[in-house]
Amino acid sequence: MLPIINIGPFALPLPGLLLILGVWLAMLMLDKEASRRELFANTLNNLVVIGLIGGIVGARLGYVLRHLDVYGDRLLDIIALNAHALSPGDGLLFGSLAALIYAQRKELSLWPTLDALAPGLALFSVFIGLSHLASGDAYGEPTSLPWSLEIWGAERHPSQVYEIVAALLVFWVIRRIRLSPAFPGFLILTFAAFSAANRVFLEAFRGDSEIVLGGLRSMQLAGLFVLLLSLIGMHLLASDNPGMKLNR
Repeated sequence: MLPIINIGPFALPLPGLLLILGVWLAMLMLDKEASRRELFANTLNNLVVIGLIGGIVGARLGYVLRHLDVYGDRLLDIIALNAHALSPGDGLLFGSLAALIYAQRKELSLWPTLDALAPGLALFSVFIGLSHLASGDAYGEPTSLPWSLEIWGAERHPSQVYEIVAALLVFWVIRRIRLSPAFPGFLILTFAAFSAANRVFLEAFRGDSEIVLGGLRSMQLAGLFVLLLSLIGMHLLASDNPGMKLNR
């Protein structure tokens, strides 16, 4: 773990820097995808920025509304920057809603737009794993395996390393198939399906997630749901586009 790096008089949060780097590289990849697909890169970049802003604001508001009693008369603390005072689920909801509204106003085609975003999302997933490794978040269950890592006073599964490797594999798959998807929507649904399957697998090694049903963790149930929806979506889109294949 290396949550803070010191550069001269500055102490910089490495997990946050990794996420910023991931966003920047993902947007560079989006520019290339937009050019290759003859889409407007500026419009897609604006879509991402609006989604990110909406996600951050939504995640903060969601957390505050759930913990209003914590703030009491310290209302200024509501706008304080704190990466741990965010609600990821609310952020995803608000960010997706903001991006959807923008996409509708710009009359963007759904599946081509999502397919253009898929390679960047796959790359950004790698940096999420790197940020977890730097911060110590998403730590693993205790284990005696020889490749364990000492985190929070115990030898644990290097679940963050598993996450990085799994994300790299998904990124490799998306890069390989992005030039010849079977039909519009195939790329984003493939990313969603592989990412969901990874989540189902990786959660088994996590030491900080909640077990909710028959030994399954909440994120495993969510992953199974997303995986099912992705496979159903692939089936429906394949039925609507029989024999379709985009040229390289």
